Amino acid sequence: MNTQARPPVLANLGPLAQLRAGRLPERLLRLVTGLWLYGVAIALMIEGALGASPWDVFHLGVSRHLPVSFGTVMVLAAFGVLLAWIPLRQMPGLGTVANTLLLGPFADLNLALLATPDTLPLRCLYLIGGVATCAFATALYVGAQLGPGPRDGLMTGLARRTGWSIRRVRTAIEVSVLAVGVLLGGTVGVGTIVFALGVGPVTQFFLRYLVVRLDAPVGELSRDVR
Repeated sequence: MNTQARPPVLANLGPLAQLRAGRLPERLLRLVTGLWLYGVAIALMIEGALGASPWDVFHLGVSRHLPVSFGTVMVLAAFGVLLAWIPLRQMPGLGTVANTLLLGPFADLNLALLATPDTLPLRCLYLIGGVATCAFATALYVGAQLGPGPRDGLMTGLARRTGWSIRRVRTAIEVSVLAVGVLLGGTVGVGTIVFALGVGPVTQFFLRYLVVRLDAPVGELSRDVR
């Protein structure tokens, strides 16, 4: 059978199996690059000041009540989300650890590097760039198949359990988190709506091209991304 004819799939492998599934240097590069780009996307959305992403509305809301940086709140929230993995039987991996520990610091660093633009057209470019970069970054590091980050593991775990598409699950999660963030005092704007409705479809589009095919039995590959 021609394996290249199969659609790309997201695997649900254990940590050791993820490391033994082939193409490890390439996948590690994809992982770190994806996490860095996600930090860029977060900074673009926040500095654009047209409304943060739903998760970041939540993080900003929590940061209003804790004397820690935005990135530290992200790390703390990631540990909390990992608890939801238990009933989903979602497998962690090196990517899970990297996302949990690095994404918050990457966000803080990019927030320090990017300035808030003065003009509305440039702020709109920040918004559009943030949504597109976030979707690409998500597909890049999730597609590396080293274990998704806490938030994306929730997305892929629910997709596997419910049979829903990545697009549908991602949108449902973003809208739910947004509601909690608003209650906590996070800032909402038109960018929040654009992100909540747009990032799911764009992420699924990029996943079609960025999921790495693994050297693993077909029976262990659990979810196609069409």
